[in-house]
Amino acid sequence: MPAIHHQDRWVSAPGGCLYTRRWQPNNPRSDVPIVLFHDSLGCVELWRSFPAALCTATRQPVIAYDRLGFGQSNASATPLPLSFVDDEPTGSFAALCQAYQITRFIALGHSVDGCMAVHCAGRYATQCQGLITIAAQAFNETRTRRGIEEAQAAFQAPEQFAKLAKYHGDKARWVLNAWVETWLSPAFAEWSLIPALEQVQCPTLVLHGEKDEYGSHRQPERIARYTQGPAHCEMLPGIGHIPHREAEAVVVEFARQFIARLAY
Repeated sequence: MPAIHHQDRWVSAPGGCLYTRRWQPNNPRSDVPIVLFHDSLGCVELWRSFPAALCTATRQPVIAYDRLGFGQSNASATPLPLSFVDDEPTGSFAALCQAYQITRFIALGHSVDGCMAVHCAGRYATQCQGLITIAAQAFNETRTRRGIEEAQAAFQAPEQFAKLAKYHGDKARWVLNAWVETWLSPAFAEWSLIPALEQVQCPTLVLHGEKDEYGSHRQPERIARYTQGPAHCEMLPGIGHIPHREAEAVVVEFARQFIARLAY
């Protein structure tokens, strides 16, 4: 595998500074970046080896960033609003595009940040060349809430919470509360991704683990059904909520094949 170079950079955004990282292939196929959107408890570091593997396989730059309040980005001064998914295209993502001078991109998001990737793909329909969702939710189902309740109980153990603090530092409690309180809020019970999906015009690849503890098969099926461009859904047998960690090579290959077919 050829060496992949990465560079870290701070980006000014509404509310504070964002920590970002860019991986650059040695022999790029294209300069269109794949932008990664991390999950509710995630950050740049928790993508682990996936961005470099994706960069190598696709021969395209990959950019990841910590949302405000997460990872190494600045702390958020306020609780996470219930509109946080809808807000991303004109908030942190817009700041990222301005800083990196992104005019075209491929969006790849995991879990609820797959939903943010959907919103960004729809909001910037002419710029987004392709969309990949991994374990994303299209609505708030019972399985989602039950999985979060179980995780909330598990994080009561100091050793489990310490794992979160390892990546988020003194922001870890805010990160956990933002996740739990949002999804379990009665005001979020009727949340739906469908209006945003109906704005997506580009090709879409929908990946979902068969054993995902936060979403049934109805989630990826709904995502693939409501996007306006061509969509392909893959259920990954034996895989849970973090396919890119549980089966990195499989996810990378699906992404490589999908991106290779994009016309741009």
